[in-house]
Amino acid sequence: MNVRALSIDGAFEFTPRKYDDDRGSFLEWFKAEPIAEAIGHPLDLAQANCSVSRRGVLRGIHFSDVPPGQAKYVTCVRGSVLDVVVDIRVGSPTFGQHELVQLDDVDRRAVYLAEGLGHGFIALEDNTTVMYLCSTGYAPDREHGINPCDPELGIAWPAGVELVMSEKDRSAPSLAEGIEMGLLPTFVDTQAYLEQLNVI
Repeated sequence: MNVRALSIDGAFEFTPRKYDDDRGSFLEWFKAEPIAEAIGHPLDLAQANCSVSRRGVLRGIHFSDVPPGQAKYVTCVRGSVLDVVVDIRVGSPTFGQHELVQLDDVDRRAVYLAEGLGHGFIALEDNTTVMYLCSTGYAPDREHGINPCDPELGIAWPAGVELVMSEKDRSAPSLAEGIEMGLLPTFVDTQAYLEQLNVI
C-alpha cells in the first residue's frame, strides 16, 4: 500500500496494490498497520457508512465537534468522486485550505482525514458508491457543516456538472459564519486531543 501525505496535516492518500487476472482483481482497501504508522495511532472503528449518489450529488462539507471528532477513511467502490479535505481548524497553518483527490473504481485509492477536518465529495457518475469507515458513530448534536460553495473556500467543483445538494448542505454557514457561530474546532484543541491518541 502506497501512502502519500496530503498538504493538510492529518490527511493522507492510500493507494492499494491491485492483483489483476482473468477472474478480475483483488486488493486490500484497508490495512490497519500502514494506516496506524502514517497517522501515529490505531484507527479505532465505530461505524461504516455507504452512500450511493447520482452524477452531480455534492455531499459536505461535514465535520464533528472535537473532542471526540470523527476520523474517516473513505474510498469509492463504484463510479468516481472528487473527494475534498478542508482544514477548518481555527488557528491551523493551513486553515481554509483544501485538497482534492479523485477516488474511483479504477485506482481504488482511499483518503484518511483526522478529527477536526472537514470532508465532502461530488459524484462524477451515476450510481457512484462511496464507503467510509468512521472512528466514532453518528451523533446529530455534534455534526455540523460548512457550505461547499462558499467562495472563501474556493473549491473548484467540476464545470458543467449540475450540483445536487441537500437543503441542509445548501443552507450551511460559510467558513466566516462558522467562526462567528463558534462551530469550528480549534487547531490547539484538535492537536491536544490527537496527542492523547498518538501512542505509536
